[in-house]
Amino acid sequence: QLVESGGGSVQPGGSLRLTCAASGGPLDAYFMGWFRQAPGKEREAVSCIYTVNDSTYYSESVKGRFTISKNEARNTVSLQMNNLKPEDKGVYYCAAVTTWDLLSRLCASGNFDYWGQGTQVTVST
Repeated sequence: QLVESGGGSVQPGGSLRLTCAASGGPLDAYFMGWFRQAPGKEREAVSCIYTVNDSTYYSESVKGRFTISKNEARNTVSLQMNNLKPEDKGVYYCAAVTTWDLLSRLCASGNFDYWGQGTQVTVST
């Protein structure tokens, strides 16, 4: 089970930190990812991490502004979002999968087996 937290409303340029808490097993065997969906748009990949070696992937739209990380002790994966823009708004979902694939290809495909319920992020003046 995956549970997201940390969403909210901020002004452009602000920051938020999303956290995904995983229950049912350690993170080491998983690819974890953050995806988002804005109203009227398809879900898109934001960032993914291979928890075995901490390899990361970022979409071009968030590269340099967002940072994905894991906390093994707490069995969580976080997404630090800085310099938020209005186009970053949407529902952010945490996801996990154990099937191995190239990280970038897996993240772009969104073919993850486990999904959280989502947390809302709003960026507006």
